[in-house]
Amino acid sequence: MPQIIFLPHHEICPEGAVVEARKGESICEAALRCDIPLEHACDMVCACTTCHVIVREGLDSLNEMDDLEADLLDKAWGLEPDSRLSCQSIVADEDLVVEIPRYTINHASEKH
Repeated sequence: MPQIIFLPHHEICPEGAVVEARKGESICEAALRCDIPLEHACDMVCACTTCHVIVREGLDSLNEMDDLEADLLDKAWGLEPDSRLSCQSIVADEDLVVEIPRYTINHASEKH
């Protein structure tokens, strides 16, 4: 089984995490199954950008990004060339290294 290495995030997983991923599941599904509370305001239907991640290693092993995902990513905070929506990023055979951005555009979760 491929592994997903989540780099440390100040709130979501301060120590980082390594999870076993199931081939064919999304990065978001793997994170949630392993108790990493990755935001996913649209319930993983590719309608928001709250599950935005940056794939630091293994990007080429993921499924190809479609036009809807690409259009939504244009609205994501901290967009980088290796950005993906985790709900649309399907794990294959390779290990991944994933960074969860510090911020999201989810107004409902903003702290004042």
